[in-house]
Amino acid sequence: MLAAGQSRRMGTCKQLLPLEGKTAIARCLGTLLRGGINEVVVVTGPQGDAVAEAAGAYPVIVARTADLDGDMAASVRAGRDALPRGASGVVIALCDHPLVAPETVALLAARHGEQMGRIIIPVHDGGKGHPTLFPRALLDELKDTLTLRDLVRSNPDRLHLLEVDDPGVLLDMDTPEEYRRNVALCRARILSESAPPGSFGVPSA
Repeated sequence: MLAAGQSRRMGTCKQLLPLEGKTAIARCLGTLLRGGINEVVVVTGPQGDAVAEAAGAYPVIVARTADLDGDMAASVRAGRDALPRGASGVVIALCDHPLVAPETVALLAARHGEQMGRIIIPVHDGGKGHPTLFPRALLDELKDTLTLRDLVRSNPDRLHLLEVDDPGVLLDMDTPEEYRRNVALCRARILSESAPPGSFGVPSA
């Protein structure tokens, strides 16, 4: 879980913004855990004490990146180096995508079991989204001068696009406007999940 961003466009720490009673990072971590990921590394920035404290409420490993600019590749390297041995694949999740469904994470993990050497990217409505899944061995090639995009471009034959029925993979949260949209969608999702059959004019089966 990459949570080292400086939130410059948001103007406040987006990892700790509330989304219907939970912080963004709490929703993201809950999604990973409910999706079956039982070894989670949260990467925070050099000034991310509050984010690290929030993550510490969950059964996760907290790692720090020394990159003040919150570069994604640097965060991935920090998380990779903190991973327990034996993982064959790594789900790279972003803290600014808090509305990803746990079922999507489970689908990524299941597809990895079928496509062990492939880079798996979720796709919804024609758009590529997050989180992505990389073979653990491939992340060892992520040197200081490379980005994740470089790894994808240098391994096009290893790319596997996974169609998912989950708009959350495309819903970023970098600006106040995007935050308000995520709050509204999160509220609507919770209301939909809690509604009894036949509510909102929809007949029960």
